[in-house]
Amino acid sequence: MVFVVHEHHSIVTGADKTHAFGVKSPGSVMNNSSAKNLTKSQLGGVIFGCKSGTIQECLTKQLFGLPSQHFMYVKNIDPGLPLFLFNYSDRKLHGIFEAVSCGQMNIDPYGWTADGSHKTLFPAQVQVRVRLQCQPLLEEHFKPKILDNYYSHHHFYFELDHTQASQLISLFTSIAVTPSPGVPQNSKKLRAKYQVLQSHEVREDDEGFKPLSALVKRSHRSVVKRGDPDHTSPLYEDNQSVGDQLDRETSEEDERDLIYQKLQKLALSYQTQDLSLEDHMKDSADVIDIQFGDKGSPKDMIGPEKAEDSASTLLSCQSIIHELVQEMEELKTFKREQCQKMDYLEHKLVEAEVEIQQLKDRCMMLQSRPSSSSVLNDETGISSDDEVHLDPTESIYLVGGYDGESMSSTLDLYFPSKDFLKSLRPMSCTRSYTSVASLNKELYVFGGGNGCLWYDTVESYNPDNDQWTLQPSLTKKRGGLAGATLNEKIFAVGGGNGVESFADVEMLDLYLGRWILTRSMLHRRFSHAAVELNGALYTCGGYDGNDYLKSAERFDPREHSWSRLPSMNSRRGCHTLVVLNEKLYAIGGFDGNNMVATTEIYDPRLDLWIDGYRMNNPRGYATSVAVKDCIYVIGGVKADETIIDTVEHFKEGQGWHESGSRTIGKRCFLSAITLQV
Repeated sequence: MVFVVHEHHSIVTGADKTHAFGVKSPGSVMNNSSAKNLTKSQLGGVIFGCKSGTIQECLTKQLFGLPSQHFMYVKNIDPGLPLFLFNYSDRKLHGIFEAVSCGQMNIDPYGWTADGSHKTLFPAQVQVRVRLQCQPLLEEHFKPKILDNYYSHHHFYFELDHTQASQLISLFTSIAVTPSPGVPQNSKKLRAKYQVLQSHEVREDDEGFKPLSALVKRSHRSVVKRGDPDHTSPLYEDNQSVGDQLDRETSEEDERDLIYQKLQKLALSYQTQDLSLEDHMKDSADVIDIQFGDKGSPKDMIGPEKAEDSASTLLSCQSIIHELVQEMEELKTFKREQCQKMDYLEHKLVEAEVEIQQLKDRCMMLQSRPSSSSVLNDETGISSDDEVHLDPTESIYLVGGYDGESMSSTLDLYFPSKDFLKSLRPMSCTRSYTSVASLNKELYVFGGGNGCLWYDTVESYNPDNDQWTLQPSLTKKRGGLAGATLNEKIFAVGGGNGVESFADVEMLDLYLGRWILTRSMLHRRFSHAAVELNGALYTCGGYDGNDYLKSAERFDPREHSWSRLPSMNSRRGCHTLVVLNEKLYAIGGFDGNNMVATTEIYDPRLDLWIDGYRMNNPRGYATSVAVKDCIYVIGGVKADETIIDTVEHFKEGQGWHESGSRTIGKRCFLSAITLQV
């Protein structure tokens, strides 16, 4: 399992799906030999990369790019070389493209950036066009053709030799986009007439060139509507077949659009003429008489048979145009019906994806149960009838996360002293890297992502009726953010979007019913932590886009400003921050090189960080909560990058103790909170 580095060209495996948002991660592996070092004569093709957020820019700009270290072979690209585009979000390969320029540095110095305010991360670039528009290939289909390029289970070199490129081209050619039988029955007649009228034009198909705009529409629909390609359940296969149907109907729609546009242009050119065909013929005859004078009529010059043929041809054209206009209307009606069908199928696809995820979450919950519902824990002997005797002040709400196979939308109520887990109503979507806060005895979940997309959505949970309610959205999409409640308002602090880390802070004001930007932090922070203590907001650590931080700062609403605090002794991100006995505990995390087991304690009265007891295991991406006089650290990722299913608890003077859990299972990238009553 490898944690990825770049958002635009990162290959994601296993747990990486949760962290494929563009931040340097623990255990990042940047292969020292990032190329096969083929010479220009040996290079038969190149694979470039993109994600769902950048594929449209690649196709509309007709520009592919890679990080600068790949220029060693990108510079060997000459016009005409076959190229392919791999989408890391759904792990599909698109083609067939070809280079129309040599490989160069910085053709577009600001490509794939949010607003063009900084230089691109992918300067090794080449301009492209479509050689042949084909359906995208799943990794399981194209992997055997380039198996020699795989240096790990899911990582491969981008350079292709001539044999590999030819095999990919043959594979793509076998599924090239062709006209679909869904076109109306009169389409053959229509094409015949069109070719007669347009035979003098040079067709794009003859050059093997197709515009990228159609492929942009198909690729965007495929990426956004398909979801996670790693699902293998039969329900997902059915869901995927619906998605394939959408792609086929999209290609049909593109073909009809092209025909419709050209017919419309043709009809318009005839309709805008001031004279009818008969008037035009009469005027032409008058002009010819003037020009030829006594030398004879045009019939004398070209012969009566040819003149009659010319008139017949013009009248025939008028009839054809009339038929074309009628058939254009038929095409418009057909297109409208297909759009309605597409909307319906897309709606059913979304419903199916939600149902599949809910069923998977339910299966995970049932599989984690060691026995029937009457006895949930053999060791403690707690039954469902005994739930009323559990102490609610010892409960912890566990929100979302990742188990090594899929994202989760679950909400569970966990009693660590009894190792008892009760499943509650799940969220409306899967979430990881989210933040939680409590307000008015409700739980608020905001931001985060699903492994491919970041969210700006917010929802709240009411324990009294076990219901979720949609709340006002954040001002921007962000994950890896921190959150806390201060003065009856919820603060969303920092985070990132896979391209940059944020320093801005926004505040939910329920009276106004929206999020309001407030004073920004002094540093950009992603995967940091924040808590409230004695009417002030504290945050520390995180990733600023270049390195992991050990700095800390505090927001005092009375001064409406952030102020610097003493820095921690170690850099750390992906850690947790908990308040216990008026002190802040920074626990575990990742220091830029390794997971750590260390803890540091900040005492506001001394304004000083001191080293605390080490945990039994290094772990990051965990969650932690203080319950009464104990700190509980749940789940996370170990130093060897395995997902943890244990719980560690800490008491002052007693150190850390680790215990296995039979109920929570493997979890990371989750959030947790207590709702004190």
